[in-house]
Amino acid sequence: MIFDKLFGIFSKDLAIDLGTANTIVIANGEGIIINEPSVVALRDDKYGKKVVMAVGKEAKEMLGKTPDNIKAIRPMKEGVIADFDVAEEMIRFFIKKATNNKSFFKIKPRVIICVPYGLTQVERRAVKDSAKSAGAREVILIEEPIAAAVGAGLPIKNPQGNMVIDIGGGTTEIGVVSLDGLVKSRSIKIGGDRFDSDIVKYIKDRYNLIIGYQTAEEIKIKLGSATGFDKEKTMSITGRDIKDALKEPLEEIAKTLNEILEDTPPELASDIVENGIALTGGGALLHGIDKYLSQKVKLPVYVVNDPLLSVAKGTGAMLKDTELLKHVAIEK
Repeated sequence: MIFDKLFGIFSKDLAIDLGTANTIVIANGEGIIINEPSVVALRDDKYGKKVVMAVGKEAKEMLGKTPDNIKAIRPMKEGVIADFDVAEEMIRFFIKKATNNKSFFKIKPRVIICVPYGLTQVERRAVKDSAKSAGAREVILIEEPIAAAVGAGLPIKNPQGNMVIDIGGGTTEIGVVSLDGLVKSRSIKIGGDRFDSDIVKYIKDRYNLIIGYQTAEEIKIKLGSATGFDKEKTMSITGRDIKDALKEPLEEIAKTLNEILEDTPPELASDIVENGIALTGGGALLHGIDKYLSQKVKLPVYVVNDPLLSVAKGTGAMLKDTELLKHVAIEK
């Protein structure tokens, strides 16, 4: 215990939002120090061994543009590690970047990582093992709905119900929180990546045109909408058409949201009616999604400030609030 406290003095504790699309790293006392795509570029050397060429922004620029001996890989899929070795290299890169030349004694950091709700023990272990192999002294996991609620500024310590929806790159996390805990929660494998793939499919089916996922992401950002626009927007196709492309995943999110509301205790449900539902994550930036979900559940839904950073900020808050961390950690 004494040694651990001494380690804490000389190490740089980190909080990591290990997202499917982006990884955000917060250092204790410094705030966000890294915000980069969760992408790794690998090349084959002359012995056939995989060598890391780039990680993050530089690697993402290579997606879909590399020769046969170079591959740009996203090691996270639907919120979990899809490629253990590549994920380890990515985490190692970010931890090294976050701690490089910042600690005189070079003590390994304690790392808090948020993960989707309901991961299996095997999936949790994969995250912990990757982070430890990448240089973490200790790894503590917390669940994304809690992190999103904290980052959104919801009073989760109070004896009242608050509801949050976090639409990330790989999953949508929905949680009802009260008294430092998740009362009801669900994670579904729908997020920004699903929006992109549905846009790719829609354009192929409707226009017989094949586009890449980066192009689909650009279309989503510029033309994507859950409710349509007052004035038609154009790129290579119309904004109104893109609303149709996103219909199915949006309906699945709304259906899950209704199911959780129906299963929420009446006392907490009345609080949610009064407080509204907080919307976080990159998916919260989709035009009209708050109005769309509000119409579907007949409750107020609002987009929080800085929705892209809610989960990261909530995870970072655990670096200082050790009592809350004790309550919400899913593995110590």
